[in-house]
Amino acid sequence: MKVLFVSSGNSKEFDIIPFIKEQGESLKLEGIEVDYYPVHGKGLKGYIKSGFLLRKMLKKKHYDLIHAHFTYSGWTALIGAGWKIPVVLSLMGSDANGEYKGEKKVVLSSRVSSLMTWLIQPFVKAIISKSANIEQSVYLKRKSYIIPNGVNMQKFCPPVMNGHSDKPATDRKTKVLFLGNKNKPGKNFPLVEAAMQHLEWQNVELVCPFPVAHNDVPKYLNEADVLVFPSYMEGSPNVIKEAMACNCPIVSTDVGDVSWVFGKTKGCYLASFDPADFAEKLKEAIRFSQTRGRTKGRQRIVNLSLDMETVAKRIHAVYRKCLTKTKSYPFPETNYHAPVQTELIGNNSQ
Repeated sequence: MKVLFVSSGNSKEFDIIPFIKEQGESLKLEGIEVDYYPVHGKGLKGYIKSGFLLRKMLKKKHYDLIHAHFTYSGWTALIGAGWKIPVVLSLMGSDANGEYKGEKKVVLSSRVSSLMTWLIQPFVKAIISKSANIEQSVYLKRKSYIIPNGVNMQKFCPPVMNGHSDKPATDRKTKVLFLGNKNKPGKNFPLVEAAMQHLEWQNVELVCPFPVAHNDVPKYLNEADVLVFPSYMEGSPNVIKEAMACNCPIVSTDVGDVSWVFGKTKGCYLASFDPADFAEKLKEAIRFSQTRGRTKGRQRIVNLSLDMETVAKRIHAVYRKCLTKTKSYPFPETNYHAPVQTELIGNNSQ
C-alpha cells in the first residue's frame, strides 16, 4: 500500500509537523509506503493552489490513498486526487471547532474552517477525529473514527529509563514547565502567570522554552517537576500524552480528552480557568513531585493502547476499509490485530 500524507508545510521550524511525521514513520513499520506532500502557501487560496500542483505530481506518481491532516489540506488532497484516489481526512481541532481566544470565545474568522469542515465530509472516504469533542463536528457518522495520536514510547520515557534518578529533588528550584506559545491566545499563558502569583512560593521557577525542537521535548519533560497546560480548547493534546509517558506530574484545564487520558492517575490534576483554583492544583502537583517524585502516567498510556505502534494499526485498519470499496485493491484480513480499546476506532458500524 502506498499512501501520501498531505499537511501544512508553512512552519519555520520544520517542513512536516513532528507528530504527523512520526505517525507516517510508524505506518512504515506496518509495511505501508509513506511519502509526504507539504503544502506551502497560507489561507484557503494557498491550499487550493497547492491542490492543482499536487494534481500535476500525481500524474507521474501512483498512490493507493491520500491521508490529509487538517481540513484545508483535505481540500488540497481532493483537488489533487481528482476523484481517482480515496482521501482520508484527519481533523486536528481548530479546523473543526474554531480557534479559541478565551473561555467559550472563538475567533470569528476561524469559523470559515468549521464551515469548510462541514462541506468537505461528503467527498472524503473516512474522517479521523483525535477526540470525541472534535468528532462532534462530524455529521456523517458512517465515515467517522476517533483515533488519538499515538506516543513514541521509546522517545518519551521517564528519567529512570534514561539512566537518571526519579527521586524527588529537594536541593534545587522546582521547575514548572509551560511548553506552549505564550503569544497564542488559545494557549492561555496568562492563567499560568496569574496562578504563579497566587502561588507565592520562593523556590519555584517557571520555564517557558518555546519554540522547542520536538527532539528536545523529552529532556524538558524529564527535567520538569510539573507540566502546566492551561489551554482554552484542545482535541487530544500530544504533550499531555508525552508528559504522561515520561511520568511527569501535570496540571491541565479540562479540555479535549485530557480527563479521559488522566483517568485516576495520581499526580495529574484538572483545574478550572480560575487562577486561584489553578494555583491550588499546582501546589498539589508540586507537593506530589517533592514527596513522591514521578507519576505512573506511562502505565496509563499503555493501558489505553496509545502507543504509536498500536495507533498505527488502527489507522491501517481505516485505510484498508476505505480501499475495500475500490475493486483494484485486495483486502487481506490477515496480520491485523484488533485494538484493545475498540471505542477509539469510532462510531463506524459498517
